[in-house]
Amino acid sequence: METTKLKRFATEARANLMDGVRRKLQLLGFDKEGNVVAKPKSVQGGVLWNGEEYPEAFDRQWTTLRDRIHERGVREVVEEASYIWFNRMMAIRILTMNGLCEPVLRYDEAIGLPLLLSDARMGRVPEMSAQERARFNKLMDDDNRTYDQFALLLTAWCHANPVIHACFGSINDYVELLLPDNILRPDGFIAKLNETQFISEEDYKSAELIGWLYQFYISDRKDEVFAKKGKVEADEIPAATQIFTPNWIVKYMVQNTILPQVDADEEIIESAKYLVKTENNTDRKVELEDLKVADFACGSGHILNECFDLLFDLYRSEAYSRREAIETIFTKNLTGIDIDLRAKQLATFALLLKACQKDPAFADAHCLPHVISIPEIDKELIDLDDNRSIASYLHHFFLGAETKECSEQMTKAIALLKDADSLGSIIKFDLSPSTRRQLVEAVEHWICQEEIPSAIKSGLPMMDFILTLTDSYDAIVMNPPYIPTGRIDTLKSYAIKNFPDSKADLFSVFMDVCIDRLKDGGKYGMLNMQSWMFLSSFESLRRKILIEQHIDSALHLGPHTFDELSGEVVQNVAFIISKHSPIGNSRFYRLIDGRNCDEKKELFLSRGHEYIIERQDEFANIPGIQIGYWLSETFLSSFSNTVGSVALTREGLSPADVNRFIRLWFESN
Repeated sequence: METTKLKRFATEARANLMDGVRRKLQLLGFDKEGNVVAKPKSVQGGVLWNGEEYPEAFDRQWTTLRDRIHERGVREVVEEASYIWFNRMMAIRILTMNGLCEPVLRYDEAIGLPLLLSDARMGRVPEMSAQERARFNKLMDDDNRTYDQFALLLTAWCHANPVIHACFGSINDYVELLLPDNILRPDGFIAKLNETQFISEEDYKSAELIGWLYQFYISDRKDEVFAKKGKVEADEIPAATQIFTPNWIVKYMVQNTILPQVDADEEIIESAKYLVKTENNTDRKVELEDLKVADFACGSGHILNECFDLLFDLYRSEAYSRREAIETIFTKNLTGIDIDLRAKQLATFALLLKACQKDPAFADAHCLPHVISIPEIDKELIDLDDNRSIASYLHHFFLGAETKECSEQMTKAIALLKDADSLGSIIKFDLSPSTRRQLVEAVEHWICQEEIPSAIKSGLPMMDFILTLTDSYDAIVMNPPYIPTGRIDTLKSYAIKNFPDSKADLFSVFMDVCIDRLKDGGKYGMLNMQSWMFLSSFESLRRKILIEQHIDSALHLGPHTFDELSGEVVQNVAFIISKHSPIGNSRFYRLIDGRNCDEKKELFLSRGHEYIIERQDEFANIPGIQIGYWLSETFLSSFSNTVGSVALTREGLSPADVNRFIRLWFESN
């Protein structure tokens, strides 16, 4: 996959789509600053706009758009609408290239329009409501309304396709109005999508493609956030922290967290070339269906995809059918969380694409992976600042059967969600086993109902979020965000209070989060900044790790881990840590001399620069408790064999009055 070409395509697409959305806003009666210049007029049975009658739904959509601009500003609305249309049309193209849907965006060369439109003119129309169908039939009578015809068809197609609808949800009312103005032009996005030489057929087969495109699509936004001085806002966190983990490092983390904990087929073990085989016999074994694997900052799902592949191979080696393997992985094994809704949608799509590639029966989206983001709270139902409002909702949710302890603990848990857009999956919910059991039973009750009250249905994602973050996992694999907690006000105060040993940066906070949420004996694999191994800010964290946990292995990568990042500011280490006391040796690989990611990979595969540490607690003897794994055993032992341990030390001759008796070489007297 040529990422340079993908970046050019994504950045050009973003500029093209945003330009089209801006122009569409002006056609809808807004100026460049978002001020209303003209608005729809109510008439009997609908509204009048630009001399044409529209159904009442148009007025609702337009009003929602106006309110959204007032709340978020023109720039955010343009950014949001552009990306929503980008990800849906890219997803349609990917499904098409994998034979999972008709090529509806491909151009019919005879008329120079997408097949979706030419098919509709021949009577093949996506499923839509009676009102939409009536409006579409009216539009079809006017050959000058090609754009409006296509906009209605594309929206209806997205809602009707099981994969697109399941992964990306409904298109918000006001976004339907903002299909880019230039979408069907010769230089528009659909033409670029069909003509691009930047994405190969092989690229389209990769579940990683949509993740790479997302990273590059928001790269300009990321640069803006990095250049910004001062605090980072909650809605800027995704752009500031999104980066694609090199695949071989993902394989290293996945193989070394999952395989030691299961009875894997010997053929799988032998093919796992990034597995670090140790002589430590401390690993417990978990039944495959009971193995819980998570990524608490999953982004677009790269790590989850690799977990899926390994788990699928493990199930197939145990004679599970393809369908059984996929459904078990999605329902029992794999969990992903991300603060960014867009990333969550892309991760869901990437995993479902993998499932469809292995078994096309999953194209009906009957079974989805468990990937979640920050739940939206219906403010009309629950006031997060009012405990009485929360308690009232809980009484309804638990059918009045909640205990006093359950009510109090759940009220505190839900109140924490008001800062969830900044804290994400580091939130600590303090639920007792009995309260969590009651919550599980209540959720299971509601999801089994044929009809769920709307208030309960809107609250289920909130309950799922709380359950997910109070569960225990056997393996956690992640590349956490790298950002000092001091740049986000809410995050800083929360980290100081809840993660005192790791509070300096979000990447180190996630190290504590992983240990908190692992089962005893579980493992977490992480790629993060190497600074936790050396800087004084992380001394308390290092002490805790060296005394209470076990470092199985670590790849000291140093600079140039990410080929997309220039310079040496970002210096990394990937490692595996087990949640048990230090037993046996630890293996470190010094890969900092690799000039790029591929060179580092080859250094690791050659198993050169390997350092075997028999006792990790010896690092505690180094001043500042630094992880100096490359130091010789003799050198390390010297820190514990000081002069003071074998003899009493005393001060020798002293002049007592330095200024009076000591002279420098150039002073004659």
